[in-house]
Amino acid sequence: MSDYLQHHLAEIRRAQQRIESYVRRTPLLPTDLDPALYTKPECFQPTGSFKVRGAFNALLSLRESPNPPPGVVAVSSGNHAQALALAARTAGLPALILIPEDANPAKIAGTRALGAEVITAGITFANREERLREAAADRGYRVVHPFDDWDVIHGAGTAALEVVAQLPEVGALVVPVGGGGLLSGSALAAKALRPDIKVIAVEPEQAADAAATFSSRELNVLPTSPTTIADGVRSVSVGQRTFEVMVEHGLVDAVVTVSEEEIAAATATAWQRLKLALEPTGALPLAGWLAGRLPSAGGPTVLLLTGGNADLKVVARLLADASRQGRDDS
Repeated sequence: MSDYLQHHLAEIRRAQQRIESYVRRTPLLPTDLDPALYTKPECFQPTGSFKVRGAFNALLSLRESPNPPPGVVAVSSGNHAQALALAARTAGLPALILIPEDANPAKIAGTRALGAEVITAGITFANREERLREAAADRGYRVVHPFDDWDVIHGAGTAALEVVAQLPEVGALVVPVGGGGLLSGSALAAKALRPDIKVIAVEPEQAADAAATFSSRELNVLPTSPTTIADGVRSVSVGQRTFEVMVEHGLVDAVVTVSEEEIAAATATAWQRLKLALEPTGALPLAGWLAGRLPSAGGPTVLLLTGGNADLKVVARLLADASRQGRDDS
């Protein structure tokens, strides 16, 4: 094992010890879709997504530091916001979250319910980073980035540690990618433990910056935040740390894309066949599998299904569309 992987594996293991009292060890579930296909439903986490892993690791690390900050601030479309709100409340630190005005209303309400101060007025995907810097400087709060932060990445990587412990013969680990925090943590953990595990990322065709970065080996930045029903992956590029893991160290095996129709179909399949209440972002790995775009693996495939904070109006429409399509095909 390289020194690079050894260092990050040690940090991920420390994160696992740090957060074990605050997050759930989610199960590995077989599916009736294929005997070699398993799901790890991170929608079972306290705030409905894997984000609690990174948020708790970051906040508890700050609390352990010699000079903890007076509070934390972040930007998020919703899942990181809720996770950080819960972790900050647990750590006894105030949290300020900037959420774009057009974000999922359920995620905004959930963040406020967990005790965070939320600002949405005037926040857009285009200006949120600038507003974040202003808020941090004004209050002296520490920024906890949703994906480009090693503590967050190491916390996210604990899910992959669990997968390898639960299914040692795993051949492929499939995760969604937006900014890339989960992808980075998963790749670092999986490749350190088993270099032959294939780490595969799935993103929407309409937000294909990670695929372009992977193929060109240069950081691809979208001109504007993409429009996709997978609202949790609307970042314009992967983070610098993800670029380091994915490109500079070559720890990701493939990045595949799926259409909006395929994401919608996967979300409906999750609800109807798998009985998992996923949001479209959380269903991205399933969309990649259903579309037949995942590379072959030398063992079982695990889909890391990352979030269940769905807009129920959107899900109702997707389920109605799927039912109508089923009738048309019969």
